[in-house]
Amino acid sequence: MDEGLNVTYITLGGHVEVHKYRFLYFMIMFIAYILVICSNSTIVYLIVIHRNLHEPMYIFIAALLINSVLFSTAIYPKLLIDFLSEKQIISYSACIFQGFLFYTLGGAEFLLLSAMAYDRYVSICKPLQYTTIMRKTTVCIFLALAWFVPACQLVASAVVNIHVKLCRFTVRAIFCNNFVYRLHCSGSRALSIFGVVILLNVALFPMLFILFTYATIFKITYRSCREVRKKAAETCLPHLLVLINFSLLCTYDVTIVRLKYDIPKLANLIMTLQLVLYHPLVNPIIYGLKMKEISKHLKQLLLCQGKVN
Repeated sequence: MDEGLNVTYITLGGHVEVHKYRFLYFMIMFIAYILVICSNSTIVYLIVIHRNLHEPMYIFIAALLINSVLFSTAIYPKLLIDFLSEKQIISYSACIFQGFLFYTLGGAEFLLLSAMAYDRYVSICKPLQYTTIMRKTTVCIFLALAWFVPACQLVASAVVNIHVKLCRFTVRAIFCNNFVYRLHCSGSRALSIFGVVILLNVALFPMLFILFTYATIFKITYRSCREVRKKAAETCLPHLLVLINFSLLCTYDVTIVRLKYDIPKLANLIMTLQLVLYHPLVNPIIYGLKMKEISKHLKQLLLCQGKVN
């Protein structure tokens, strides 16, 4: 606590031997951040400049990749600063804001994947009605809701949390996440219930909707010709891979704070880094390689760059 400025500071105690390996950590995360920005931005660039990619499915993919960049930007800059700092601290208000961004963008990921699942359902199961249902207005509404819904729900939680009394000032994490709740002097039943409601609305229900939608798609296409089954697999499997990857990592983040015992710091660091390192880098790889049209334009771009060099 800084009495002069009346600012409460939190120590981020999840780092492992940061003083010994600070430059190694910094270089790894700096390179990873550059790769996240470049890889995701390249796919978005291809979608923007090629008119045949101006379809709802690719627009949702572009939004998902932009969300990955924003998600990383909410975490990486502070991490990089901490690696080079003598003390890994953050003001409590900034910590709450970082947590708000982290979970808002995480919730947006699930809602964007839900919109993509619905788009694939209409495209494959109701092809004659596709242009009528998936209009530009519909796509814009889905995109707006994907960010607006989690933000509106989480802002209320953030406002309440910022006024909660703290009895501890060290969080066993490398950035502000659910572990912040362990700093509170006493648990709030109302806050816990509200947190569960948010989790259901922005993660569990969308995930169940996605699984149900793809199960319906595969059930319908199973009875169809081989060409239809191939199209369904090509467009749906990348989305499912992204969903499974992100869901497993988010499940860890949500459940770890509920455990009554602390897992080893190194194990927690590895799992946390997977969420902020592995996931934003995997998305562009999956969509760049598995989506046929994007892959084709990506190869053309790489060939052109090779000829220029």
